[in-house]
Amino acid sequence: MSQPKAISHFDLAPSTPGKLKPDRLSAYIHRLRFQAPLFKLTIGSALFLGLVVFLVVSCSPSAPPPPSPRRILGDSRGGSYWERRVRSSARARARAGHVVLVTGASGFVGTHVCLHLKRRGDGVVGLDNFNDYYDVELKRARQTLLGRAGVFVVEGDINDRELMEKLFDMVAFTHVMHLAAQAGVRYAMKNPASYVHSNIAGFVNLFEVCKSANPQPAVVWASSSSVYGLNSKVPFSEKDRTDQPASLYAATKKAGEEIAHTYNHIYGLSITGLRFFTVYGPWGRPDMAYYFFTQHILQRKQIEIFEGPQHSSVSRDFTYIDDVVEGCLAALDTAKKSTGSGGTKKGSAQFRVYNLGNTSPVPVTKLVSILEKLLKVKAKKKLLPMPRNGDVKFTHANISLAQRELGYKPTTDLETGLKKFVKWYLDYHSDLRKYSS
Repeated sequence: MSQPKAISHFDLAPSTPGKLKPDRLSAYIHRLRFQAPLFKLTIGSALFLGLVVFLVVSCSPSAPPPPSPRRILGDSRGGSYWERRVRSSARARARAGHVVLVTGASGFVGTHVCLHLKRRGDGVVGLDNFNDYYDVELKRARQTLLGRAGVFVVEGDINDRELMEKLFDMVAFTHVMHLAAQAGVRYAMKNPASYVHSNIAGFVNLFEVCKSANPQPAVVWASSSSVYGLNSKVPFSEKDRTDQPASLYAATKKAGEEIAHTYNHIYGLSITGLRFFTVYGPWGRPDMAYYFFTQHILQRKQIEIFEGPQHSSVSRDFTYIDDVVEGCLAALDTAKKSTGSGGTKKGSAQFRVYNLGNTSPVPVTKLVSILEKLLKVKAKKKLLPMPRNGDVKFTHANISLAQRELGYKPTTDLETGLKKFVKWYLDYHSDLRKYSS
């Protein structure tokens, strides 16, 4: 584009200056000399203001793009399509089927519980906040798996009171399977607030909604074997002391058990706590030893194996996921109805705590040997003394109470369970590589 021609004094004179008398021409030129600076200032100001207006208009934020389908489903919380999906997912096929809200639905145990409930005809609505404690894509893959099975996972947090109340207004849940929690013993040293936010504040918020519901649901929730802490008596029994936690994670789980007892006592909520012992299997958590040992062995990376005092073995009561799920479903099926209504207790309510373990502790060194055999790769091992990070030397469950009252009977030994895990691991990560390429 060509630049505009500069304006001179004579450009402003009449087109026929010869008709002006000399004295008048002199006066006219004098007047132009006086007005020209003012004219220049006026033109310059107008150009400057025009530039400012142009910049403001061009740099102002544009209208936000329309929300993606995932945002509509996760955040609209009331759109007709969202509500239809919630209600459809909650519809039980079996005549006497439960209607269950499963928190932490896209977590490891949550995914398996949802699938088993749906397969047998129960109505299931999932809830998960998809936090980034570990690979979110794994959680999304589980969500996809659940979606194919007809389970809708609401994206939201148990601390969101408005969302929780809306779900209970829409669906008359008979049971809540509360599996949402901030997991991991070692991570508590990096982010302690996340444990208080989820395992305590979120737990209280869930109970507040449940006790105000009419009718109140029965609640089954995941505690942890970590509550046994520094207890040296083995195997761990539900009657043993649990007042010596070795980690903040354990302390929040123990606090959860006391909070649960309070809501049972005051509001008549039927509550069952399940103390899980080192659950493993397909779709497991990448922060668990069996998972990252598998990853590192295949990548020919060194793995660190911790030892107790005097080179003693660290052992865990590894429990296969299918066995744990059977215990979860048995707890749901045997849970009695809550006795309160709208926050008012009308009678004493059921309160139970069970160990769900395999009652066969295995040294971590044997876990590694089994993985080497299944993967056909020799591990590069480095033995280290156990650090002071909240881990305990051993876990060992006494499951006699769960056997007697729930009919709980684990049947999967560690090698069989790891074989199933390794098959899933290789298939899943092979698919990921294909997708990435």
